[in-house]
Amino acid sequence: MNELKKVGQDLTGLFLFILIIGLFLAGEFIKAWVPDAVFGSSLVNVTTIFLSILLEAIPFILIGVFASALIQVFVSESLLQRLVPKRYPYLALLPAVFVGALLPVCECAIVPVARRLIKKGMPTHLAIVIMVTAPILNPIVLISTYYAFQNNLTVVIGRMGLAFIAALIIGALLYKLFGKQNPLKQKSLDHEHHHDHEHDHSNNKLIQTLVHASDEFFDMGKFLIIGALLAAVFQTYIDREAIVALGSSDWAGPGVMMGFAYIMSLCSEADAFVASSFGNLFSTTSLLAFLVYGPMIDFKNTLLMLAYFKKRFVLLFIGVVTVTVYLCIVISQFWL
Repeated sequence: MNELKKVGQDLTGLFLFILIIGLFLAGEFIKAWVPDAVFGSSLVNVTTIFLSILLEAIPFILIGVFASALIQVFVSESLLQRLVPKRYPYLALLPAVFVGALLPVCECAIVPVARRLIKKGMPTHLAIVIMVTAPILNPIVLISTYYAFQNNLTVVIGRMGLAFIAALIIGALLYKLFGKQNPLKQKSLDHEHHHDHEHDHSNNKLIQTLVHASDEFFDMGKFLIIGALLAAVFQTYIDREAIVALGSSDWAGPGVMMGFAYIMSLCSEADAFVASSFGNLFSTTSLLAFLVYGPMIDFKNTLLMLAYFKKRFVLLFIGVVTVTVYLCIVISQFWL
């Protein structure tokens, strides 16, 4: 079974690279040989926007997956537990945020880590704070966001600041609403997400790091390609006047972008490049809603949480994150 999974992952990776090369060649062929009267400029625009997003994001994904793999191989959950005190549940939120900021781990890879922390005795609200901060407050995401928004540092500072505040509020609310109840399923899945690789029993740390990095890259890659393609199609074919009117709304804009973030399920190390492509359509606060909400909860993350956590807790978590992020974004409009 593991052999089949490995083959499937390899084929997926090969397909991704073939797709990228094929789209690039198709775009160049259309621009060079096909008159605009046949396709118009729309297909060329889609290909150009798609490839520009993709090529800008891939270097940061590579950095992120290797950093994530190093954490996965060399950092144990017991070390993380020692860094976060169990006493004083509200005061412990602050060190939990900083621990999460030290972990450059993607949204789907951090869910099994949070599950293991809870199973080893860490309070639920602290493990969840680590889970929502790791994919967004780490240095790799900070650098990629800065690179994508060099002309708008308000987005860079706002993303980190709002994520920090929202994570503290989410942790406090979950402790208040859920207390010390066990959120894990009684008979949760014994296998971890494929980042844990049951087929890899090698004692060689370098090999383990490379295996984790390669698998995580291919896992992230398909979501990045889908997100970049949707963004390119969206910008090319959707009526810009209607979108500008919607995006400039102080109330509707953030909600729409949060919905996009949930559906697109982008990697946090690449979502800034997709968000920057919407810079002319949506307000700064709407872009921040996309950048803060997506790494905390999205579609693929929801499915993984449902595999490990009780349904009631997952729905409660989604509700708390959604309301908290939306209110933080709306309130931030008064000083951004």
